[in-house]
Amino acid sequence: MLDRREMMKRAGIAALATGFCSVRALALDTVTLPFDNGERPLVKYPQKRLLIGQTSRPPQLETPFSIFNDGPITPNNAFYVRYHLADLPLNLDPDKFTLEIKGKVDHPLKLSLQEIRKLKAVDLVAVNECSGNGRGFSNPRVAGGQLGNGAMGNARWHGVPLKTVLDMAGVQQGAKQVTFNGMDKPVMETTPDFIKALDVDHARDGEVMLAYGMNGDDLPVLNGFPLRLVVPGYYGTYWVKHLNEITVIDNVFDGFWMKSAYRIPDTPCSCVEPGTAPKATVPINA
Repeated sequence: MLDRREMMKRAGIAALATGFCSVRALALDTVTLPFDNGERPLVKYPQKRLLIGQTSRPPQLETPFSIFNDGPITPNNAFYVRYHLADLPLNLDPDKFTLEIKGKVDHPLKLSLQEIRKLKAVDLVAVNECSGNGRGFSNPRVAGGQLGNGAMGNARWHGVPLKTVLDMAGVQQGAKQVTFNGMDKPVMETTPDFIKALDVDHARDGEVMLAYGMNGDDLPVLNGFPLRLVVPGYYGTYWVKHLNEITVIDNVFDGFWMKSAYRIPDTPCSCVEPGTAPKATVPINA
């Protein structure tokens, strides 16, 4: 792992913090994805090779599909980037970072990054895929980033099982879910903060991870530095980046990104007949 000074130098955080140029200004070439209006710029961001630019504020970068031919592990500099909120934590100081665990716990905690790194670590290879992957192929068009097939990647994640810190805090009886919030924030007050939730048994299954490493290095800034949630087998919407707040609750979380957005039909196939609406929905999951 890099020490802090070397990480900061190589990450180009200063360049990020001064404000992203427009995608067009960064564009070095273009690529045409295989659907209508598929032309996209190839753009260069700090810590990244040329990736397909979908949006610039917030940055949404798609991995060129040819990269997946190079092997089962997606390199850090080629790993896709997906954000909902545009106020990114580009000025964070890793030495001052803390993860707070609160709510229905016996011992509320605030852990520094150094304290988290001292806990027994594990490695886990898992695919992170945006649930909007391939959206650009939908006909009729579906609202949202018109992605090809590059909003996914596979990495070796290094960190601490979420169960470890939840057990340290002491989850109380009656707890139903655990919520996760990161340091990326809305630009407008009316925009809902991006908070996700897992059932408490899932959160404590031993596989869900607090990751600070990726493919033998620190997390890239745009992939969640200094800490992110890794939820193997679940869509990337649950893999909260820049994670700094975990709350154990005794109810089912009803925030926008769980109750209203990212819902799928509550049917055995998670599908309905084309042209019809589902009678009921559930949060997207595995």
